[in-house]
Amino acid sequence: MVSPRMNTANSRLNAEARVYVAGHRGLVGSAIIRRLTAGGYTNVIVRTHAQLDLIDQVAVRQFFEQERPEHVFLAAAKFGGILANDTYPAEFIYQNLMVAANVMDAAYRSGVRKLMFLGSSCIYPKCAPQPISEEHLLTGSLEPTNEPYAIAKIAGIKMCSAYNRQYGTHFMAVMPTNLYGPGDNYDPLNSHVIPGLIGKMHAAKIDGAPQVSIWGTGRARREFLHSDDLADACVFLMEQHDVGDVGEFVNIGTGNDILISELADMIRKIVGFEGRLLFDSNKPDGTPRKLLDVSRMRQLGWSPSIGLEDGIRRTYEDYRSRGELRR
Repeated sequence: MVSPRMNTANSRLNAEARVYVAGHRGLVGSAIIRRLTAGGYTNVIVRTHAQLDLIDQVAVRQFFEQERPEHVFLAAAKFGGILANDTYPAEFIYQNLMVAANVMDAAYRSGVRKLMFLGSSCIYPKCAPQPISEEHLLTGSLEPTNEPYAIAKIAGIKMCSAYNRQYGTHFMAVMPTNLYGPGDNYDPLNSHVIPGLIGKMHAAKIDGAPQVSIWGTGRARREFLHSDDLADACVFLMEQHDVGDVGEFVNIGTGNDILISELADMIRKIVGFEGRLLFDSNKPDGTPRKLLDVSRMRQLGWSPSIGLEDGIRRTYEDYRSRGELRR
């Protein structure tokens, strides 16, 4: 039976609320934790994967019944770059579908006031018009290299919408653009583009290598958002807006993009690598361009504050501060 507080009109987040952040050790989840801490939230609930496996439906339901969180940030996900998505498609679709389904259904059953599901801009068609607005969802074919991940994220959006329509829940979905920031994954095989390039160029600088090879032609364009900006946007929406304000979901980004070749040169200068950059055109570029239309988010009253170059410098400082990395 659903808790009476499920349909309350007052679903907005406040500092006294019990808040569960799923995926609190990841890039997005850790940024949300930082933002909540800075905002005076003291009743934040977290669990490591060892403590709570979100793929285990029984364990997830028991957790929600015992802890009774009022608000949920669903930032837990299996994610990675082009190579990881192309190498582990079954894991990407299975794990992300199961996490979304288990957490959302348990949230509904335990009467969570509001839940935020974090998706990815890869949900959009490969050749979507630019900039990409929310209305372009499901209007064309997906990029093949990350289709399983994208389908799982689309399913999460539609699950939010379906539960809201049938059960009167307050499940909100947001679609961030490409992310980077402190605590990112710098693994050379499974990372996204910015941490991957930082790791490659730092290692090349230390080793005195004459060049660094980069996947693709360098002609693809990408938009990048610092994880702390995303966290600020997420908390802003949870505090100040209801599901009806957002619609089925809302894009979160900067509204600006950059050539991968320009990005690589920017990172090369920040890292201090003096060698050459070689672009391997035998490797895929992925989607040619992926710039989000962020006009709806601007109308809601939020815009980012961290510039790309400044954000990459902060990220590189985080990378160097890690004790296990070579200085």
